[in-house]
Amino acid sequence: MADKPMAEILLGKHTRREFRERMHSGQLKACIVPVAATEQHLEHLAMEHDWRSCNHIANAIAQRLSPHVIVAPSMSIGISEHHMRHKGTLSAMPGSWLATLYDTIRSLRSAGFENILVLNGHGGNVAPCEGIWPQFLQRLEINLQFKSYWEFLDPAVAEANLKTGRYPGHAQEFETAFALAAFPENVRHDAMAEQTDQEPLSATTEAGQAMIESIVENTSRFLADMMNGDNRIEIPKFH
Repeated sequence: MADKPMAEILLGKHTRREFRERMHSGQLKACIVPVAATEQHLEHLAMEHDWRSCNHIANAIAQRLSPHVIVAPSMSIGISEHHMRHKGTLSAMPGSWLATLYDTIRSLRSAGFENILVLNGHGGNVAPCEGIWPQFLQRLEINLQFKSYWEFLDPAVAEANLKTGRYPGHAQEFETAFALAAFPENVRHDAMAEQTDQEPLSATTEAGQAMIESIVENTSRFLADMMNGDNRIEIPKFH
């Protein structure tokens, strides 16, 4: 299947009229909000890795489920205080980061979305989101779900393709294989061979492609079930 133009899958590429007409027609049924980070990834991977990988998955899902899914602008800075000793890492404090995420979701709800998947690509974002999610759900009262993209990797595919058997890891075999398959220009092979940590050398392009395909397939199924009503998150009730 030929790729759909970015204008169709990216919210920011729409004019207000184009978005309004698609929403009013009922064509748009779900939105993906990619959240990730810009931070150090050892000596061999570009600092955009988390952001780039999360968007790669989100866009592929929107392509597969076209024309019913749209991708919101991503949050490319994450909660990365633990990496700040490495210059170039960008980090937001949890409170300000969660406030921006909430306002993004609130805006999408106002636009008419009842199904929103916040797709995460950075481990440091997980605990703050899991802690606040019941409050988000209680306030917004929509089918709002938070998932890290690697949760959708079939364990059998991981076992068949990862020599170390570990994922996601930080700039290790899994992430390096992902980059080799999706955006190889972001991998510095000379640095990978010279650095102390040698686990990334186990990564292969073929493994990365197989794992990406598994993640896209399973996440697409998850989001399709959100749209058809088979996958709805329970809204907590506070007494």
